[in-house]
Amino acid sequence: MSRVAPSSERVHCSAVAIGGRAVLLGGRSGSGKSDLAFRLIDRGAALISDDYCDLRRAEGRLLASAPATIRGKLELRGLGIVELESAEDVPVALFVDLDHAPERLPEPGGTRMLAGVAVPVLQLAGLEASAPLKVEQALRLIGLPL
Repeated sequence: MSRVAPSSERVHCSAVAIGGRAVLLGGRSGSGKSDLAFRLIDRGAALISDDYCDLRRAEGRLLASAPATIRGKLELRGLGIVELESAEDVPVALFVDLDHAPERLPEPGGTRMLAGVAVPVLQLAGLEASAPLKVEQALRLIGLPL
């Protein structure tokens, strides 16, 4: 009996849209998901979701949206919940893993299966000052195209 990948799933991550492509920021509580999302938004990204993201596969692509209960909300530690405009159904291009220390010179080609779609993975220290720039560069170098 063959297993069919689910066509949708909810993932513990924050997500932003950069140039029409979604970047998922995954990690444990306190790893810097919301902080990195906020810094990317300051650089021109749009919020998709904070803390949890709904993913669905459509025509071979993975689309990211916020659950209705948290749409347009971003938690900023020490400040509280702020409301921002948000994007929906954005094609996923990259998963940023904030839980594992990045390798100095990683082997290319790492992916994570999400709702049956292989998504490129970047391991990153999310609270580093250069993290937003690294995300943008990785999106150009290894992110899935539109």
